[in-house]
Amino acid sequence: MSLEKPRPRPRRSGIESEEERTWVGFYRRVGRDPAIATEVMAQLESDPEMKRTHLALYLCCKESLRQHKARQTRNKRIGQFVRWLCHGLFVRPLHSLQKGLRHGSDIAVECLPEVVKEPAVAQVRRLARETEFNTAHTAFEQQAAQPTGEPLPASTEAQASPSAKTTRSAA
Repeated sequence: MSLEKPRPRPRRSGIESEEERTWVGFYRRVGRDPAIATEVMAQLESDPEMKRTHLALYLCCKESLRQHKARQTRNKRIGQFVRWLCHGLFVRPLHSLQKGLRHGSDIAVECLPEVVKEPAVAQVRRLARETEFNTAHTAFEQQAAQPTGEPLPASTEAQASPSAKTTRSAA
């Protein structure tokens, strides 16, 4: 133990102790909230005496703002990467698929086999123009329209001349 008496601490008033607690609270909060750090730093810059007294608080505010800016920059880079990745994974393949489908229909039509002209189609058209066929067709239509209980008239083909039969069989 030393022979000298310890110096008595000066007693602080209630206002001074509250002021000290508030400054300590600022030390804690400026690290978490950049808005408070900005306000405290502006206040300290406006009063040089207060800035000298609380230089550590001023430096904490500057560090907090620097970290906040770095965090925003990092988040911006991450956001750009995520947008780029989503564009590459979802948007670009969708556009490629749409483009392929747009041009794919033309390719699919070209891949279809060529239409072969059926010779029977021309024969049917030619027969439809002949009068003998028209009379036989109308007789068939009339026969189909009659109820089944009535007797059917004789075939119109049997009534046709024998010369017409030979021309038809020759064709």
